[in-house]
Amino acid sequence: MEADSPEVLERFGAELDLVEIIARQTARCVGRGTSLDDLRSFGREGLLHAARSFDPSRGVPFRRWANVRIKGAMIDGVRAWGNLPRRVYRELRGIEAGDRLLESYDEQDAAGPARTPEAADDRLGQYLSGIATAIAVGTMMAAPRENVGPDGRDVTPEDLVGDAEMLALVKEVVAGLPVQERTMIERHYFQGEQLDQAAASLGLSKSWGSRLHARAIELVAQELKRRRAL
Repeated sequence: MEADSPEVLERFGAELDLVEIIARQTARCVGRGTSLDDLRSFGREGLLHAARSFDPSRGVPFRRWANVRIKGAMIDGVRAWGNLPRRVYRELRGIEAGDRLLESYDEQDAAGPARTPEAADDRLGQYLSGIATAIAVGTMMAAPRENVGPDGRDVTPEDLVGDAEMLALVKEVVAGLPVQERTMIERHYFQGEQLDQAAASLGLSKSWGSRLHARAIELVAQELKRRRAL
């Protein structure tokens, strides 16, 4: 194999601090028994992949490009350990969903940045609402609650009822989406398919699938907000 170019090595070396930051964040999420050294190793692999795949012409800053891929590599690595507590699995699924949407937003911003401060504010509000929705849906679809919540308190019957009601509402909203958007959400979140697999089932490239995913999540967010459920 050919050696990496100086540009790739420079990108890799410049963002090693990001690996450490994300490793510590992930360790707090996963909890006791987590090996920081393993997380750092996963993260360095993700950073190297990011450095090799980075395309400056997209207009996305490398650190933001690397952030998503480092997190993804760590999440994949943690999953490979197996036997994750359901709470941890839920949180990782939520983080992953939010990062996928953020990646799509980055590409949209690079392709067509907001022209006025007002437009930028509107877009930021839309993005924050979409990311919150993606995290919530990703978390809900991951697994049932454990008896203890992520903050350490006991989960009450009211909590479980609230989860079930929110899940039923999300499914109702998704059922009312246009066909492609509904299929994307159902395949990706309800059936557990990877985003590129769900896109392929619709005859779309990964890039177009990412845009469709963002559009679908935004529609869900808008409807949940209209119903004052988010």
